[in-house]
Amino acid sequence: MSRHPIGLSIREGTKVYPGTIALKEVSFDLRMGAVNVLVGENGAGKSTMMKVISGVEQLTSGRVEMDGIEVRFSSTDEAERHGIGIVFQELNLFPNMTVAENIFIAHEKTRFGVDIDAAEQRRQTRELMRRLEHDIDPDTPVGELKVGQQQIVEIAKSLARNARILILDEPTSALSATEVEILFRVIEELKADGVGIVYISHRLEELIRVGDYITVLRDGAITGARSMDGVDIPWIVRNMIGENSKDFPKDIDHPFGGVVLEVKNMRLADGAGGFVVDDVSFALRKGEILGIYGLMGAGRTELVEAIIGRYPYAAGAVEIDGEKLGHPDVSERISKGLALIPEDRKQDGLVQDLSIRENMTLSSLSEMTKARIHMDLGAEKLRVADFVKRMVIKIASPEHTVASLSGGNQQKVVISKALMTSPKVLLMDEPSRGIDIGAKAEVFRVMRSLAAEGLGIVFVTSDLEEVLGLSDRILVMSNGQITGEFTREEATETALVTASAKGHAPDHAPQDDRDMHP
Repeated sequence: MSRHPIGLSIREGTKVYPGTIALKEVSFDLRMGAVNVLVGENGAGKSTMMKVISGVEQLTSGRVEMDGIEVRFSSTDEAERHGIGIVFQELNLFPNMTVAENIFIAHEKTRFGVDIDAAEQRRQTRELMRRLEHDIDPDTPVGELKVGQQQIVEIAKSLARNARILILDEPTSALSATEVEILFRVIEELKADGVGIVYISHRLEELIRVGDYITVLRDGAITGARSMDGVDIPWIVRNMIGENSKDFPKDIDHPFGGVVLEVKNMRLADGAGGFVVDDVSFALRKGEILGIYGLMGAGRTELVEAIIGRYPYAAGAVEIDGEKLGHPDVSERISKGLALIPEDRKQDGLVQDLSIRENMTLSSLSEMTKARIHMDLGAEKLRVADFVKRMVIKIASPEHTVASLSGGNQQKVVISKALMTSPKVLLMDEPSRGIDIGAKAEVFRVMRSLAAEGLGIVFVTSDLEEVLGLSDRILVMSNGQITGEFTREEATETALVTASAKGHAPDHAPQDDRDMHP
């Protein structure tokens, strides 16, 4: 019998969402007094499994057992009463409340059950901070803390609940190297106390160092589960992506033009003494599709947002057709030929209450005005009709609100809005997120067609199939840096996954445009 008893199990667990099966008859054992590592690509089912364990979601079929007895958590409160705590990657804190208030929210210490014992909460917070080797004042508003310190507060919240089972989802993504070492010491202490820990991370070396048991998920199914003894990175990669790399031929092949975009030494501070984008340089040719692959927290989104000028404090140079652009300013960079398809189309790309027509022309109104005074509504309607036909957008009327469209058609509206500015470079952040397979195929067809017309495209994705299927060249990012560069011929799933797990700078600088392969 294992020296680590099973504290919780999932048996033949299946979770179905409309249009997708997130978990497919998974059986998982969580061992106590040990670190149970969970790994897989984005969308593999890791988060869904943890949501089931923590009471956020319930299984469609199958069962959850604790100490051999079937349980069903209808809420996070119910899971918490069974001793289950979770630290989500997306921090769940109230910035205007103090550290102590955040740690004990909904579990306040009281005097005789009448009023909150703030002094006792501060005392216990100081103890937790000492345990976590951080000198954070309990009365500090959380919004004033650095991101890494906020992560420590999240961990302290779970420790304050005396969790028997603690789920850590990418716990080191915002931590410095010193803070990571502190976290690992705390994990060893929790293990010695018999706590069962589930540890989710994309940093493969980190998993091997901290894990006792490993479970690998791919497409909602478990592809490998064993003790960590003898596990190496190639074993993890094989189980994450399968034995055979797939081939994704491009439908449209064409020669590239000259360099249209050059980014030099782009840096963006993270507010915690480090950089979310750390000295990134690359060049893009006309007609080229450059894929930027990486996992959550790699700095991909921040890179394209810095290029479009969202961050006034970003350092580095951006050149379009050899012309160096000025101080970061979104409007100015759009006028010089840059356009961005944002990751969150609903929040950053569309105004849900406006019509399809109004959304499509938002970024190019100046081109449809008479003497810069009056809108030429006739010209606007003609231009919108042209893009609706060109992008094959399924609408009843351009006057309907954009909120009435499906996700795929909304994405086409966002792309149309960008193309109406007549860009030279199109930056696309997760262009297929949240749209069905048919809409994805149409968006990819549009991307290839635009590239064939000479548009330079930079697209960000965490999907291996997409980046291999669409890219002429691929950059891999990890921890704000480029950790790999591959031509279409060189790129394989194994090479990309391995490069995305690196936590340091590449061995050589990115190639300049003279070294690019057409």
